[in-house]
Amino acid sequence: MKQVTSILLLFLLIFMSCNISEEKKITNAEKSSYLDYSNSDDQKTGGIKMIPIKTPKGTFNVWTKQVGNNPKMKVLLLHGGPGATHESFENFDGYLPNEEIEYIYYDQLDSYYSDQPNDSTLWTIDHFVEEVEQVRKALDLNKDNFYLLGQSWGGILAMEYALKYQDNLKGLVISNMMASIPEYEKYAAEVLGPQLPLEVYNEIKAMEAKEDFSNPRYTELVMRHYYTKHVLHKPLDEWPEFINRTFSHLNPNIYIYMQGHSEFGVTGDATLKGWDVSNRLNELKIPTLMIGGKYDTMDPKYMEWMSTEVQNGRSLTTNAAHISQYDDPETYFSGLIKFIKDVNSGEFK
Repeated sequence: MKQVTSILLLFLLIFMSCNISEEKKITNAEKSSYLDYSNSDDQKTGGIKMIPIKTPKGTFNVWTKQVGNNPKMKVLLLHGGPGATHESFENFDGYLPNEEIEYIYYDQLDSYYSDQPNDSTLWTIDHFVEEVEQVRKALDLNKDNFYLLGQSWGGILAMEYALKYQDNLKGLVISNMMASIPEYEKYAAEVLGPQLPLEVYNEIKAMEAKEDFSNPRYTELVMRHYYTKHVLHKPLDEWPEFINRTFSHLNPNIYIYMQGHSEFGVTGDATLKGWDVSNRLNELKIPTLMIGGKYDTMDPKYMEWMSTEVQNGRSLTTNAAHISQYDDPETYFSGLIKFIKDVNSGEFK
């Protein structure tokens, strides 16, 4: 009887030891520094910081939100538009946390979650470059941890920032943006436009010639025939809520002022007309990833070429349209994560 009791006690001790070991593993996992906000001054706000931006017209606040905590890999996200929002990046939540890559949402001045002074004298590339620099300093980003990712208009901003401040960067990602507005317009007019049904394209161009951009028919045709092919390669009823929300929060004033009305180029006297830094790409020496989409509004071959012009470039082409992170997330995020980790480990080539 004593022998049986001893065996049972031994079994019980082993069982309890295994449970304690498993509990320790769970506890250690829960204490990952990636999820530790205990020393953060924005813990009470869930990572949100309103950062003051000094401008010639006064000081205004821009909205940022930190997700995760990694001292070596921090990605600041520059949204498109101009005048869109960080919301177009919301599905990053499904991919980067598992890799423990920190990322920071950010609404540029006059975008939905930030202050909106509605002063067109601030709607310049120079202003937004200096705005990014002020955000960088406020968030303590530096050449040892700072990756900058810009998509669409955000790609223009990221290129311009890097051309001035690349010594502050660890890595650069240009997503779905060409280095030349004239080349983008040429691609839209000569390649993408003619792919539309002829009667649709002719009707769109006729309304553009009359500058009848407020016509509901114009919006209907562009959304149904162009956006579903080259912005998000899915029928409109399959677009995700966060992308629809992004469009609903777009600031049309800044968008029209800088980009114009048309999706086939920069119209009228919009300020991005003629923008081109293609002959300056070779000044960029930092590791750079160029991301394009097979069905993009931007020429994917041109974006591949951009990766050969910078001194340390890599190219990624997704099976997607302009919003590649949702259209083809498997290719987009695997390539993005590999780039960030390769740069971080010193294995980038």
